[in-house]
Amino acid sequence: MSSTSAKHRNFVSEPMGEKPVTELAGIGEVLGGRLCEAGFDKAYVVLGQFLVLKKDDELFQEWLKETCSANAKQSRDCYTCLKDWCDSFL
Repeated sequence: MSSTSAKHRNFVSEPMGEKPVTELAGIGEVLGGRLCEAGFDKAYVVLGQFLVLKKDDELFQEWLKETCSANAKQSRDCYTCLKDWCDSFL
């Protein structure tokens, strides 16, 4: 099992609610700003896209790359964060 960041563990430890997109692992202020500009201002809106893409890692990571220029590590961290959250709460 890969190690996860404190940000990741904090995110997956509780319901998502109205958390801003920057609470997602892998998404800092710069990527968060780009996502907000694209209409993805809350973590749950990104979760919606994740679910629309049927939790597919390649599709989701490609979408993040296209939407906010996330690099491979950032998109993988965000994918893993959302996947683990879904495993806990869905």
